[in-house]
Amino acid sequence: MKALKILAIVLVLYVGIVAAFESLLGYIQPTQGSTLVITTFDRDGTKHDRVVARLEADGKLYVAANHWPRAWYRRALENPEVKVTTGGETHDYRAVPVTGEEHDRVDDHNKLPVFFRILTGFPPRYFVRLDPR
Repeated sequence: MKALKILAIVLVLYVGIVAAFESLLGYIQPTQGSTLVITTFDRDGTKHDRVVARLEADGKLYVAANHWPRAWYRRALENPEVKVTTGGETHDYRAVPVTGEEHDRVDDHNKLPVFFRILTGFPPRYFVRLDPR
């Protein structure tokens, strides 16, 4: 019984650490050369900006949903016409979900450190290819 209590405490602490880390990233997300701002739109046209890591593979531009909070990703799937701001310039793109062999290839080119995966609670990782319009 004591072991179960200790395990429960450790689990609650871990969930708390993951929640705190994910929450802090929303406030302290860097906006340097390795990031971009993706603007997604709700069904009613409301725009939402999110800073995400800029990924490249095979000369194409990608972004990944690496965290549990991923409203931007769901909006991009519902309305794939997005805007991307990088280097102070904004352009129109089409967000294309990445699956299968392409997903595996992009993941292999853009591995996440194990420590980062631990801090984020091992969320599933999804990619979107950004095709210029």
